[in-house]
Amino acid sequence: MASNLLQEKSAGPSGAYPAPPGRERREAAFPAGVFRPATLLLCHHGTRGAAAAEALAFELAVPGVTTIIHCLIVPELWAGMQGDDWLNNASTRDAFGDYVENMLENDARRELAAVETRCREMGFAYRSVLRFGDPAKTALAVAAEVDANLVVIGPPRRKGEEGLRSRMDLETLARGLACPLLIAQRT
Repeated sequence: MASNLLQEKSAGPSGAYPAPPGRERREAAFPAGVFRPATLLLCHHGTRGAAAAEALAFELAVPGVTTIIHCLIVPELWAGMQGDDWLNNASTRDAFGDYVENMLENDARRELAAVETRCREMGFAYRSVLRFGDPAKTALAVAAEVDANLVVIGPPRRKGEEGLRSRMDLETLARGLACPLLIAQRT
């Protein structure tokens, strides 16, 4: 059902997708009438919404056809996590910064390994991309780099729901992509 909805909403009569202004239109990498993404970009960072995006990606992906590119973006907000205050000297601040970076890297590596394991179990080819930056701009850059046929993300986090305090700018992402964007439903 999801693939029919995607096909009806995204593909034009020729099977091509409209491109944003200034970008060339790309032909679909699969036969008209059948949506089989060759390269699916899954933006996933371990939240409940990301789990919904993963489930949707697995529903749409085809073993032996689809490569899932797992993009984990560490938002820019972590750049300032230095523990700056009048009680900390430079060496304490640097040690704390190293500690935070190490924790973030370990968490990211665990998340990448977990998604890779699930992809391999389902029979999907897998590649990972770990980036630091603005979520929407970084997702756009990665989608262009990997020539994604489809981008799947989780729903926006509700207020009070556990997760990172950064948000994907959906307008920037949707307007900048040269391929369809699917946002998973809340679970």
